[in-house]
Amino acid sequence: VGTIGEHLELISITKEQSGTYECIASNDISSSDIRRVQVTVNYPPFISKARSTGTPVGQRGVLQCEASAVPRAEFEWYKEDRRLLNGINGLKIETQDKQSLLIFFNVSEEDYGNYTCVAMNTMGITNASIILYGPGAMHDVNGTPIFSCCSLCLLLTITLFHLLKF
Repeated sequence: VGTIGEHLELISITKEQSGTYECIASNDISSSDIRRVQVTVNYPPFISKARSTGTPVGQRGVLQCEASAVPRAEFEWYKEDRRLLNGINGLKIETQDKQSLLIFFNVSEEDYGNYTCVAMNTMGITNASIILYGPGAMHDVNGTPIFSCCSLCLLLTITLFHLLKF
């Protein structure tokens, strides 16, 4: 007597196809037999949230970075080309599950600028740019600084000066 089997083939599998699959075998002689198999789909990090924030000098500031990944992503933070370490220069890095926070306990003028959140696992690496800006800065829809109020006034003054020269 031979056995007849079936198989399920997942072609070009996606992360949404992770989960528990059941194989049910039955016939007219006995009750059904059920076996379950857990399918885990590994994929590189995808940064789903990278939140820039405006914080006044002297206040607590938080930059937030969130990444989906399997296996879970590890995070690193950079300002320009310098890697930031937990507990150095009044900074704290808190990572929990798929989220990493860069916390400034006492924001100074030197803290303002562009930061990079790097998320990595064995499948790959990705990064996002996040900005810590002052409360006077205006931003576009992506959170990128356009001009501070003073910069805008200076630009208008220079433009008017050039127009009046002619």
